[in-house]
Amino acid sequence: MQRISPSFITFVSMKSDKRVLLGMSGGTDSSVAAMRLQEAGYEVTGVTFRLYEAGDETGYLEDARALALKLGMKHITYDARELFRSRIIRYFVDEYLRRRTPVPCTVCNNELKWALLAKIADEKGIYWISTGHYVRKVLSGGKYYIAPAADKDKDQTFFLWGLKQDILQRMLLPMGDITKVEARAFAAERGFQKVAVKRDSLGVCFCPMDYRSFLKKWLVSNCQPQVSVGQPQVSAGQTWSTEVRRGRFVDEKGDFIAWHEGYPFYTIGQRRGLGIHLNRPVFVKEINPEKNEVVLASLSALEKTEMWLKDWNLVNQERTLGRSDIIVKIRYRKQENYGTITVTSDHLLHVQLHEPLTAIAPGQAAAFYGDGLLLGGGIIVNAR
Repeated sequence: MQRISPSFITFVSMKSDKRVLLGMSGGTDSSVAAMRLQEAGYEVTGVTFRLYEAGDETGYLEDARALALKLGMKHITYDARELFRSRIIRYFVDEYLRRRTPVPCTVCNNELKWALLAKIADEKGIYWISTGHYVRKVLSGGKYYIAPAADKDKDQTFFLWGLKQDILQRMLLPMGDITKVEARAFAAERGFQKVAVKRDSLGVCFCPMDYRSFLKKWLVSNCQPQVSVGQPQVSAGQTWSTEVRRGRFVDEKGDFIAWHEGYPFYTIGQRRGLGIHLNRPVFVKEINPEKNEVVLASLSALEKTEMWLKDWNLVNQERTLGRSDIIVKIRYRKQENYGTITVTSDHLLHVQLHEPLTAIAPGQAAAFYGDGLLLGGGIIVNAR
């Protein structure tokens, strides 16, 4: 007779227990998630991750603690700043230096936040883990999938394609079936007016408005700069660091157009913020670090019909590979297309697009959808 291990018994007991560890940012979504979980009968423990703080800004910690206290919840703070700096911020900078376009929110969700939630939950003997993400979870064919939220404008499935079954099966997602308008009303009706009117966060948490300004400051702080931050134009011979210096904008023939500040400050498909004025719209087509050149071209010159992906994850390969009706997205809210996905001999995913897409950049993520579900995704290596 096969013996059942004590750890398995503990795991089953944890699963049947209505306790959940909730990631709390102090914002509207995670706060309403806490209320909804409580009203569903769960004993909620909140955890607020310290990931990145501009200056001494810690108001979000006080907001999360205050809400937990008012709801009668346990609350803990977890300092992950060094981990976030080494895994996310360093990755972000390195990708630009390697002429790739990083996806920090995707990497953070798939490799850091949810993994930390599971780790802390295990340490506390809690099975369920939760956040305020606007996504749903669906069980289909014996596999768990992420599915788009009821609020299409807030749907965050694009960032979660890398999560595996060990995380998916433990997730509780209380915000997936309501809209943001309904979430604000939910908080207001329960007397949490401050929660109801909080502003949404925009962009990447450590550089919400302009990645170039952040990158310049980081290079100045961490390299050997020879210019000052905020200088509108880098003059000849000056550098942001030993690696990044002024270079040439060129056309597809290699003819000089204008000077740029340094190749890491530009990304494939970029039109705004080039700092030049021509009588026609131009976009970044290619970046050449060896020559420190940025190639500009018309939008049509950026069209691609194939791409190859690494670090990919598919919930169910049989449900995804070889189908002609898979939806492919390379941006959060823009540019979805249909494509056929296969695996190459060197274990990359090959995506044959049915119609051209513009501005496909190495380093970007691609997410796949079918049957109303998030089927998986990967990181773009190359496109043509």
